[in-house]
Amino acid sequence: MSSGGFHVHGPHDHAVEHATHGDHAADHGAEGGNGSSMNKIAMFTAIVATVGAIFSYMGGATQANAGLLKNDAAIKKTEASNQWNYFQSKSTKQSLAELARDLTPAEPEKAKYQGKVDRYEKEKNEIKAVAEKLEADSHTFDQQSEAQMHQHHRWAQATTALQVAIALAAIALLTRKKWLEYGMYGVAAVGLGVGVLAALHV
Repeated sequence: MSSGGFHVHGPHDHAVEHATHGDHAADHGAEGGNGSSMNKIAMFTAIVATVGAIFSYMGGATQANAGLLKNDAAIKKTEASNQWNYFQSKSTKQSLAELARDLTPAEPEKAKYQGKVDRYEKEKNEIKAVAEKLEADSHTFDQQSEAQMHQHHRWAQATTALQVAIALAAIALLTRKKWLEYGMYGVAAVGLGVGVLAALHV
């Protein structure tokens, strides 16, 4: 990436650049084994960088999904609250109808108020069923959001491990230390393993 006349390299750029220098050195009499090792590291870096980009995309996607699901849960919870308020309103009307029924001496009036009581009871049961369904939906969305966030953390952990592996690869090319090369393979394996766990929703 160029900015103000300077060229900024990432770990992968350094790895490829040093591998290329290693090839030139091999052509001018350097040991073939060393050049081959550099080529392997450069190829490894390119592959890991590609997989890391995929993991990073998946991490962003799952985080976005978690946010959308959390928003859906909040909407359902608000709708459930509105239904419970409606339920309470019907309960109040039912109580007033029962009181009027009990205080009215005339039988026709009692029957009229009893009809209202029965109607309010039926409406209350319907409203209660809707409210409970909305609460259940809200709980389901919350659980799905938490699962997506857990998966997002897995993708983020896997991406971080692969970024560390790329950094180790760059250092291995600079220092030509064999233990760093082993380290980069080990860290990359951990990153890939965590990525598999993320894909399996573990």
